[in-house]
Amino acid sequence: MFAVTFLKIASILLAIVGVLFAIPLSVAFVYGETSVYLPLIVPMAISFLLVLAVNIPTRKIKITMNTRQTFVIVALSWIIVSFMGTVPLYFSGTFTNFADALFESVSGFSTTGSTVLTEIESLPRSINLLRCLTHWIGGMGIVTLTVALMPLLGVGGFQLIKAETTGPEKGKVTARITTTAKVLWLMYIGLTALEALLLRLAGMDFVDALSHAFATLGTGGFSTRNASVGAYNSAAIDIICTVFMFLSGINFSIYFYLLARKFDDVKSNSEFKAYIGLVIVLIAAVTISIRSVYGSFGQSLRFASFQVISLMSTTGFSTADFLQWPAAAQFFLFLTYFIGGCSGSTSGGIKVVRWVILHKQVQNETQRMLHPHGVFTVRLNDRVGRKDIVFNVAAFMTVYFFLVGLTTFVGCLGNLDVWSAFTGALSMVGNIGPGFGALGPAENFSFLPNFVKYWYSFAMLAGRLELYTMLIVFMPVFWKK
Repeated sequence: MFAVTFLKIASILLAIVGVLFAIPLSVAFVYGETSVYLPLIVPMAISFLLVLAVNIPTRKIKITMNTRQTFVIVALSWIIVSFMGTVPLYFSGTFTNFADALFESVSGFSTTGSTVLTEIESLPRSINLLRCLTHWIGGMGIVTLTVALMPLLGVGGFQLIKAETTGPEKGKVTARITTTAKVLWLMYIGLTALEALLLRLAGMDFVDALSHAFATLGTGGFSTRNASVGAYNSAAIDIICTVFMFLSGINFSIYFYLLARKFDDVKSNSEFKAYIGLVIVLIAAVTISIRSVYGSFGQSLRFASFQVISLMSTTGFSTADFLQWPAAAQFFLFLTYFIGGCSGSTSGGIKVVRWVILHKQVQNETQRMLHPHGVFTVRLNDRVGRKDIVFNVAAFMTVYFFLVGLTTFVGCLGNLDVWSAFTGALSMVGNIGPGFGALGPAENFSFLPNFVKYWYSFAMLAGRLELYTMLIVFMPVFWKK
C-alpha cells in the first residue's frame, strides 16, 4: 500500500515540475536553442506518462501514510526531482560531467546557489532560466506545491509539509492545509511577478528579469551573469534585489497576517522583530567597516546592505568580492553564516527563531541562578512556548554542527584548506552559496573532486529539509520494525 501512495505522490510531483519545465522550453523555442528541446521535452513527457500510468489504475485508492512513510516520501521526492533537473543540464551538453550536472541541479532545488560553471553568459538562455527556476520551485517547496494542487492530500498533507518546511514549530495559517499551501504559493507568485516587473523597468530584459526574480524569491543566488548582479552596475537593480531578498527571508505567514489585518500577530512575532534588528545592526557594522573602500556613505550603505541581506537570507547574490573588503567587514558577514533567515521563509541556515529561543533560555538560566525557586519559561510571540522547544533546538544545533564538521572533513579530503572547507561546509548545510577562501564569491566549485561534489549534494539536500528528514532515512534504525 505504501508503494502505491509513494508512486501516486511522486508521479504527481514530477508532473507538476514537468509542467513548469515548459517555461524554459518556451524560451528555447523563442531563441532557437535546438540543443535544449529534447533534454527538456523527454523528462516532461515521461513525467506526464508516469502520472497517467500510476494514477488512473489507482484512482479509487485513498492515500494514507504514517509518520515513517512521510519522511521517506519527502526525502525520496526531493532526490528524484533533483535527478529530473539533472537530465536537461547533462543531456543538453551544458555539463559533460554527470557529477557537475547533479551538483548544479541539487544546488538549484535546494536554493544553495553554488555553481560549478566558469562561464555562465555563454549558456543557452533557456538553461540559465531553468537553473533559476529550480530555485523558485525549491524555495517554497515542491511538496508544498503538490499539496496545494492536489486536494486528495488533505489527509496527511500537513505531515508532508511539516517534513519539508523550516523551523522548530510548524503551523497552519488557515484551517485547511491545502488552503494554507495555496495561500503561500499565491503570495509567492505575486511577489515574484512584482519583482520581475520592477527589474524589467530597471533595465533587465524579460528573461533576465524573470530569472533573477525566481532566484531572489527562492533565495537561491544563481544568476545569468558571470559577475552575478554586480554585472549590471545598477543602483536601481541592487536596491530592488536587496528589498526582495529581505522580504524572502521573512516567514511568509507574516504576509498572510498583514493581508488578514492581524497586525497584533505581526507586532508580537519574536522572530520577525529579531530578524529586523539583526539586519539593521549588521548593515550598520559593515557600512562603517567599508567606508574607506567606497568613500561615500551612500555607496557603502548600498553595497553593505546588498551583501548582508544576500548572505543573511542565504540568497548568495553578489555585487562585490567581499573577500577584498577589510577584515572587520568580513567578520560581520561571516556571522551571517550562522544565522540564516526566518523559519517558514525560503531562506536556509539555522534560522533566527532558534537563536531567539536560545537567547531566552540563557536569560532564564541567569534568572534561575539569581532566583533558584523561581519558575521561568520561554515566551515566543508573547505566549508561553512548548516546554520541549529548547531541547528541540539544542538537538538540531548538535546535528547541524556535526554535519558541518563532517562536511568540512570531506572538503579537506578533497584538498581544500581548512578555512575554505569549513566555510564551504557552512554554505552547503546552510544553503548559502559562496564560502570564503577558495570557495569565495569570485570563485566556483568546479575544481572539486567528484566525491566531494556528491557529498556536497547530499549536504545541500539535508540542509534544505532541516536535516532530520534526509538523515533519518539513511539511518539503519529507521528501517527496523
